Amino acid sequence: MNERHKPRRRVSHEDRLTWLTIGAVAPAALVALCLLWFGEYSAKVQWTLTLVIGGFAFGYIVSLREHAIRPWQTVTNLLAALREGDYSIRARGARENDALGEALLEVNELGETLRLQRLGAFEATALLRTIMAEIDVAVFTFDPERKLRLVNRAGENLLKKPIDKLLGRTARELRLDVCLEANEDAPLTLAFPGATGRWGVRRSMFREHGLPNELLVLTDLSRTLREEERIAWQRLVRVLGHELNNSLAPIKSVAGSLENLLRRDPLPTDWHEDARSGLNVIATRADALSRFMEAYARLARLPPPLKEQMDIGEVVNRAANLETRLPVQRQGGPQISIRADAGQVEQALINLLYNAAEASLPTRGAVTIGWKEAGESVEIFVRDEGEGIMNPTNLFVPFFTTKPGGSGIGLALSRQIAEAHGGTLTLANRVGAPGAEALLRLPK
Repeated sequence: MNERHKPRRRVSHEDRLTWLTIGAVAPAALVALCLLWFGEYSAKVQWTLTLVIGGFAFGYIVSLREHAIRPWQTVTNLLAALREGDYSIRARGARENDALGEALLEVNELGETLRLQRLGAFEATALLRTIMAEIDVAVFTFDPERKLRLVNRAGENLLKKPIDKLLGRTARELRLDVCLEANEDAPLTLAFPGATGRWGVRRSMFREHGLPNELLVLTDLSRTLREEERIAWQRLVRVLGHELNNSLAPIKSVAGSLENLLRRDPLPTDWHEDARSGLNVIATRADALSRFMEAYARLARLPPPLKEQMDIGEVVNRAANLETRLPVQRQGGPQISIRADAGQVEQALINLLYNAAEASLPTRGAVTIGWKEAGESVEIFVRDEGEGIMNPTNLFVPFFTTKPGGSGIGLALSRQIAEAHGGTLTLANRVGAPGAEALLRLPK
């Protein structure tokens, strides 16, 4: 090998310290030996003192080397123990106002900090494992090759296999690949060895050892959906029963009265008037029941929105012009055009303005409509100066109404229109002013 390319041998810290110590001690030793050997001393004295000086110099060099190197070896051992996870070792001589002591003190503090952190990590891991074992949602993690790396007890029960038979299997083999590729917004109807039903899917990514991993969480929605469906049916049946009873009870009562009237012999002289009045009541209640069923069909058959470019100001003005019982005040907003079904949005605003006018007429208050931008949405507000909302619980329950002759579908239909456009509808009492405010939010 060429001389120029030979690697230079680095002098170790111990050797460098030894040679520096020899360099410091050698001059004094040489001077002492020169004075001793060139002086008028006997040979015995010269050799004796030479051995003493040599021994002293050697002992001084060895002692200085030990005192300088031993602390570094101690620090090295401590750091090696920390690297290997042994946080119980502590260095002696750790004290303040001493350079080496403060270094050892910091190493001891580092060991205590790491010990507490590891204890906290163990406790957090134990808590996480307990939670994962006890929760009733199935949790799976997959590596970059979509091989299963972790599964909780609910996941084992769902797949009807123990964890040792599941780990290392691919998502396709476990029939979970459809979950990893599904739309999270829509529930999936899936059949697993342990359960069948509708499932909510949630996915996320995390990194382990620098590699991307996938987290999959499956939630059984069947029980929740059944419970929500049961509650919805209870509300609907309660309202339907109330409305039907309101119409059928007087019809039955009047029909019974007419039957008793016609059984009388001879008939009373004014029986024509009584019969006409009773039949009029029956016709009136039958007509109210027919309107109720038409409203029900209208709510159930709302078509999907046909979205086109729509100018917010034009739709607001058209809806405001249709309310003739009182003047509707307009608070103009910015020029905004969104993609929406203008007919459906106008119908929702007509319903909201109708309710606002109904609330404001008894108090002779005002009705105000306007709009504004709110980030990625447009907010259309309808404010009244009525008495406010007394019972907000059933506001959006279909067919629930507190107004005589009301159908009870206005707010429900308006919210259905808002949600079909990806927006929301809220109704709440105004803060610092009388009345209520309806807020229709539509995405741009």
